[in-house]
Amino acid sequence: MSSLDDLYSQIPVQQIAGRLGVDESEVDSAVKTLVPVLVGGLRHNAEDPGAADSIASAASSHASSGLLDGGVSVDQVDEADGSRAVAKIFGGNDTGQVASALSGGGAGNSDLIQKLLPILAPIVLAYIGKRLTGGQAQQVPGQTGSGGIGDVLGSILGGGTAPGGNNPLGSILGSVLGGDKAGGLGDILGGLLGGKK
Repeated sequence: MSSLDDLYSQIPVQQIAGRLGVDESEVDSAVKTLVPVLVGGLRHNAEDPGAADSIASAASSHASSGLLDGGVSVDQVDEADGSRAVAKIFGGNDTGQVASALSGGGAGNSDLIQKLLPILAPIVLAYIGKRLTGGQAQQVPGQTGSGGIGDVLGSILGGGTAPGGNNPLGSILGSVLGGDKAGGLGDILGGLLGGKK
């Protein structure tokens, strides 16, 4: 199982759908778009050594919160903390601004994205923290990173495949991670991250 698939498996899609009163397949589809966006945003930020230390510290503290121990319960997720994390990842933009920009680029329903981001961010950070503290960082060939956190983020993204042809994942990550200049979501995400245009 790839790291990205492993991360998806930690997310209680059914619980989230029930809590938000949204169809489970809609939540699942949004999760498969937003999780790589969050990891990609973190990886983009981790290119700065100071930010990399901050991300590693935040990820470790989320991991030690026990959020992933015995399966994630949505009730354990601190959404206020998640909102702060989203703002940090996306250059000070709040969840509404990020959701609006992503939705405008084709990522899906803006209201759903806005509700999901603060739930997903703590889970993603806890997962990354577990990978860091578990010493499971794998060196990705050809990747230069900021040490541990860069390697962990790279290995998560490197192992993922977008299910189906309708996921804009490739263009999002291509733009954020310095690949070919892709339009749509890639441009928007680059803008949110204060990206290198």
